[in-house]
Amino acid sequence: MKRLLLQLLALWSFSLSRCESTFVPYDYSATVEASNCLDKPLKPQYNGGIIVNPDLRDGPRAWLPFGNAKIEFKDIGHDKYVVARERKQPHDSVSQKVHLEKGRLYTFSAWLQVNSGKAPVSAVFKTNGEYKYAGSVIAESKCWSMLKGGLTVDESGPGELYFESNDTRVEIWVDSVSLQPFTQEEWNSHQDHSIHKERKRTVRIRVVNSKGEPVQKASLSIEQRKLGFPFGCEVEKNILGSHAYQNWFTKRFTVTTFANEMKWYSTEVVRGKEDYSTADKMLRFFKKHGVAVRGHNIVWNDPKFQTKWLDSLSGREFYNAVKQRVSSVASRYKGQLEGWDVVNENLHFSYFEKKMGPKASYDIFKMAQAFDPTTTKFLNEYNTLEEPRDSDSSPAKYLKKLRELKSIVVRGNISLGIGLESHFKTPNIPFMRSALDILGATGLPIWLTEVDVEAPKNVQAKYFEQVLREGHAHPRVKGIVTWAGYSPTGCYRMCLTDGNFKNLPTGDVVDKLLHEWGVFRGQTKGLTDADGFFEASLFHGDYDLKIDHPLTNSKASHSFKLAYDVSSNTQPSSFVFRL
Repeated sequence: MKRLLLQLLALWSFSLSRCESTFVPYDYSATVEASNCLDKPLKPQYNGGIIVNPDLRDGPRAWLPFGNAKIEFKDIGHDKYVVARERKQPHDSVSQKVHLEKGRLYTFSAWLQVNSGKAPVSAVFKTNGEYKYAGSVIAESKCWSMLKGGLTVDESGPGELYFESNDTRVEIWVDSVSLQPFTQEEWNSHQDHSIHKERKRTVRIRVVNSKGEPVQKASLSIEQRKLGFPFGCEVEKNILGSHAYQNWFTKRFTVTTFANEMKWYSTEVVRGKEDYSTADKMLRFFKKHGVAVRGHNIVWNDPKFQTKWLDSLSGREFYNAVKQRVSSVASRYKGQLEGWDVVNENLHFSYFEKKMGPKASYDIFKMAQAFDPTTTKFLNEYNTLEEPRDSDSSPAKYLKKLRELKSIVVRGNISLGIGLESHFKTPNIPFMRSALDILGATGLPIWLTEVDVEAPKNVQAKYFEQVLREGHAHPRVKGIVTWAGYSPTGCYRMCLTDGNFKNLPTGDVVDKLLHEWGVFRGQTKGLTDADGFFEASLFHGDYDLKIDHPLTNSKASHSFKLAYDVSSNTQPSSFVFRL
């Protein structure tokens, strides 16, 4: 019987290892060089996945016209592609029929070109009477642009991929198409692999005595004091008067954003009478507790959130008021903040452009750089991750704005960051990952700045966890702030805790993840080997170490820090401590 059990265990282990080895690794790459446009398209990702004839090598096989478009297959200089022309409706294009399965996560990519000018082009899947938008790109003439996106479906069944552009004057050229399905298990394995590589590191501790000789069988106890990955929550001024709220917050978070207290409408209600007293008190409190603060915001481009006195100004008077605001707030908190949201929601709104002209946001970013050159300036936007159908803030539009701002040189090159608000309803996790891939290809730091979920209570916490896991696992994301913790007047879309500071289901999600990341895990324990070594894989962060050797009645306490090091993160971080 024992032999049979061992054989079954070996067979199970072999099957598991085979299953893991057959997982298709995720391709995080995206092409955004220069204008995101190449002379020739790259090969299809995943060799096309489930797309038939993905590189058009077999001419028309599996490709059909969609709507009333005429399609033509071209072969120029060994490049084969399909052209949709004589388009009368936005959906007139080229298509391929596919079978989509519920429970699969699909990542999509294609290379597109138009015959003249530039035009936004979207990839759409028609399935079960619904139209699922997978992503979009601003296609150009004379070069190829990569569209990367993703989707899930609510029911299994037949689907049809097609491309859409509201500019019916242009031809749509298509090549190197890929649709790769992943199981949830595979998707999770991508996250685990990325977390192990980007968020954790092996620590190798050696314990020696006063003579430098190794001490074996020393007892080690390691406890995380502070999480290395910036993870936080938005707050309001009510936290200053509540010790219960303060305790609940500071046990969990390492970064925060003030909901209103730094905003212009809070600090200058009456023109010329600035009052930063509340923001100053909040900043002092969080500094005392080692919590970083994001600056939110210098100005907000939404016309609904302006003071009446500002609305009444125009011309040079308006410009001077804006310059005074930027100078005042940026100089006051210079070098003290984790980053600045400079022109909040700049892609959706144009209040300052209407008042100051089309270069308003450029000029305001330039002012901010002049007054606080070392703090990262974020372009903070919503729906870039949340909604593939929102053309105003698509990854392509976001990139276009970044390229404009990158040219700012004042007291050195401007330090830019990517701020993604992340106000989700039903998350499209494959699209979220692809959008992070695209923006991450810039090399700029990405933060999820206002994460929350508006959804029925029975799925809200589940969706919230999905978004946080995906953000934390992505190699280009450098910090996450949730929105919100608690407000006596009600949170924007969700709270993490009630008024007695007992977690709501969304707060339980936060604690569950913090436990996984080492914050509430307790101690990692072990004994040194014959050479005095002990190894453990730990999340980046600050740690306390206690060493005890009962035989010699020796004890010691130390601390150490684990951080990401691009040059040696695959190597153990080594420490030698004396007992």
